[in-house]
Amino acid sequence: MNEFSLPVQFLSEFTGTMLLILLGVGVSANTSLKKSFGFGSDWLLIAFGWGFAVFVGASVSWRSGAQLNPAVTLVQAANGVLPWGHVPLYIAAQLLGAMVGAVLAYLVYKKQFDTHDDPANTGGIFFTSASVKAPQWNIISEAVGTFVLLMWVQQSSPFQAGTADATPQFGNSALGYAGVAFTVIAIGASLGGPTGYAINPVRDLGPRIVYTFLPIKGKGSSNWGYSWVPIVGPLIGVALTVAYLWLAGEITAEPM
Repeated sequence: MNEFSLPVQFLSEFTGTMLLILLGVGVSANTSLKKSFGFGSDWLLIAFGWGFAVFVGASVSWRSGAQLNPAVTLVQAANGVLPWGHVPLYIAAQLLGAMVGAVLAYLVYKKQFDTHDDPANTGGIFFTSASVKAPQWNIISEAVGTFVLLMWVQQSSPFQAGTADATPQFGNSALGYAGVAFTVIAIGASLGGPTGYAINPVRDLGPRIVYTFLPIKGKGSSNWGYSWVPIVGPLIGVALTVAYLWLAGEITAEPM
């Protein structure tokens, strides 16, 4: 049971997700807006930017378990780490934090948005889309990416104390939040090409909502017709992870 009060847990998730999206949308803006110093940088910088955005957000939000993602929250509830009654509070904090983080990123790059010569294509700075539109395959991309993330979060090998005959085995859990960052970088570099790897419903939905209302002159559509994919895909990733944990004996009740 978390030792902190629910308001503290809410604030923790809100703040961590806000920083995650501020830095993640920020690196997308830095590489996409023509009057930014980072303009034209390659995909690897984006992957590193998002990965270390996760590191910063998670490090700050330790009081709530550093979830920052409804997919993580749902798996944590399924395996008994988080009470189911806390799930709506966590997801609300994550969505609100994602929206505020997107607004802050816009404010940081306000003048670059104002002077960008292709405002119709600025939506991709905030939300994901498919490089080849094929919803059933786009969902698979998001589900597999989310599954990889959740497997590292849930299956990282634990610390094992040493004995007189053996040294301690720290396991990959000793990497902590940096390990999650490395995992996100790996997902982005290896699996991010088809859909931009949302792997987190609020990472996509929060900034997409914000973009709809931002005063960017000449901006394009928020592409709401695609918005369900980065929600359904990660939820399938949750189901796959819960099924694995159940088969591995780490969840005793049958998965819902």
